[in-house]
Amino acid sequence: MSIPKVSVVQYLNTAPLIWGMLKGEQQGKFDLSFTTPALCADAVRQKTVDIGIIPSIEYQRLDKAQIISGISIATKGEVKSVLLLSKVPIAKIQTVAVDNSSRTSAALLRILMRKFYSRFITATPMPPKPEDMLKRADAALVIGDPALTYTGQVPEMYDLGEEWKKFTGLPFVFALWVGYEDLRLTRFRKDFEDSRDYGLAHIDEIASEYAPKLNMKVQGVKVYLTQNIDYSLDEENRNGLRLFYKLARELGIIAVEKDLYFA
Repeated sequence: MSIPKVSVVQYLNTAPLIWGMLKGEQQGKFDLSFTTPALCADAVRQKTVDIGIIPSIEYQRLDKAQIISGISIATKGEVKSVLLLSKVPIAKIQTVAVDNSSRTSAALLRILMRKFYSRFITATPMPPKPEDMLKRADAALVIGDPALTYTGQVPEMYDLGEEWKKFTGLPFVFALWVGYEDLRLTRFRKDFEDSRDYGLAHIDEIASEYAPKLNMKVQGVKVYLTQNIDYSLDEENRNGLRLFYKLARELGIIAVEKDLYFA
């Protein structure tokens, strides 16, 4: 049997999920490729990979897809790596340059602006270079490592995980392991759970490796991976995910709202 192909987002927050596949007992069991969130989703859609850690909004755009249960990239509040950098207060934003690798965060931004700030915004996809983005628009939506390591100065900065929690009282799920149901994904679930658990048991090692790459302090990486990111898909996270899908359908971001189908 061929080794399953797995598409992985090349951000720090994915590292704990695949640490066992890189360094632990799951090593050699999966063929990993690294890319952006948007391209992960495209690879799953086109079936060039078997499983991908895809933006949560993309699950709704795939037919006959399954989620590997119990695992996600989520936040219970402040996330630190999904930021809206703005030249004006959020209630005055009209134009936003959106990181072109983002789909879930772009949908979350539209929901927050429409539902909770009553703002209609014009969004323009751009490469994640905050200075260039802010030359083109009132605000810039930056995600992943570029957001986490942003050191520039802007008049206003909003953490979208925090914004979602403020208005809904719920966590937000940014990404899910997803593949098609005909692959019998259940057989991979234990390996994916064990790889994550191995990663969470080796946060010190991950932080020591990634901190110099990102020009961050080791302690800052550890705090981010243990306090800002939540790797479960517990009932609270699932409730947040369902509300996100409901609001996305109401705004026409997705055509239909499918229930969560787990492997």
